Amino acid sequence: MNLAYTMAPGRGDTDLILHKLAADLGACGLRCCGTVQINSERADSGPCDMDVQVLPDGPVLRISQDLGPSARGCRLDPAALETAVGLVAASLAGGADVLIVNKFGKHEAEGRGFRGVIAEALALGIPVIVGVNGLNLAGFEEFAGGLASRLPPDCEALAAWASRAIAPAIEAA
Repeated sequence: MNLAYTMAPGRGDTDLILHKLAADLGACGLRCCGTVQINSERADSGPCDMDVQVLPDGPVLRISQDLGPSARGCRLDPAALETAVGLVAASLAGGADVLIVNKFGKHEAEGRGFRGVIAEALALGIPVIVGVNGLNLAGFEEFAGGLASRLPPDCEALAAWASRAIAPAIEAA
């Protein structure tokens, strides 16, 4: 099973690394499927807006909700997330060399979100790279059953892993 994950220490750093990884792999001619997150700072100094781009060149969807300045709960818009999941699932059915998922979050840890898409890609032999944060690491490790490789938050290391994971599939074709 070709499943890898990465964790970067700074807020939004994993998003930047996976965004660059998708661009680099795409520039090499690989078919990337999945999502990368784009955070946009807000003029009102509130929490950033969170968008995901559906790879390789799909729409950008706002996955955060503006809950007001006093809100402290989760700002994820579950309907927008499920829209992204549906678009990625449809794209995956058309074939891919690698699946990149911006985050294995609370929804995935609870059995929703991109969890089924990740499992489908792995069943199809498509390598998967996932961003994980510390809050959801235990849920991801339970999902992966000890079969995931932890990689450094470095675009070159992630690209090297993806190239090694993709090579057997290309040779078999």
